[in-house]
Amino acid sequence: MSELPNSLEDAIAQSRIAVQAALTDGCTRIQVEFLFPELKFMPVAEQFLPAFTEYDSRLKIFFADAGAAALARRDWADAPFQILDIGTGRAASLQTKIQPEDEIFLFIAPTSVEVPQLEKLCEVIGDRPLVLLNPRLEDSGTVGIGYTARKIRDRFISTIESAYYVRPIDDESALYRCYPGQWEVWLETAGEYQRIAELPTKPSGDDLDLIVLKGQPQTTTDATPTRKPNVFKSLQRFLKALSS
Repeated sequence: MSELPNSLEDAIAQSRIAVQAALTDGCTRIQVEFLFPELKFMPVAEQFLPAFTEYDSRLKIFFADAGAAALARRDWADAPFQILDIGTGRAASLQTKIQPEDEIFLFIAPTSVEVPQLEKLCEVIGDRPLVLLNPRLEDSGTVGIGYTARKIRDRFISTIESAYYVRPIDDESALYRCYPGQWEVWLETAGEYQRIAELPTKPSGDDLDLIVLKGQPQTTTDATPTRKPNVFKSLQRFLKALSS
């Protein structure tokens, strides 16, 4: 049974193990999310990359735009893998970005704006595995994105397995998932973190609020107390270190 991480480094290490487990089980569309305010995605991506060491040049990395891809090529100049941007949406351009020798794909921080291009790239990728690192596919909600675009986005999101997810709900609670485990809600009480719920699917916002409000087990599984520091307060130290 997984434990709530007590640092960002722990979370990234857990996520690498979760991704490997999902790949071993045959998952081909995998998502990893660290949902902390002001988190810089480039340092996180750099720590996440060891998950793909065995693939060497058979890994291909995509960023949302050409500027981010250019910065990554500069910062990771000695890397064996190719770094590209998702592209403008032209079908011919998208198809040339995927080669037969590519075995696995990492998409770093794509947003809802890139979903149409991302879906087209996935059609070319076929059944080869891909990992989305800190995607923001559900950004904008109903604002600034049309009905058709929302339907495309929601359809695409439904094909993705969430292998790792950690998000503070507030200073005392968190939503957490580490594949192949269930979705877990954790609550801090009197200096102890306690797993108060285990769920087979990601809870909605209203359900999550209700679970935290009740602050008691929502399944037949006994709550599991564990003494830990306040992970979200301690994470601020790591976030500042990564962004400096």
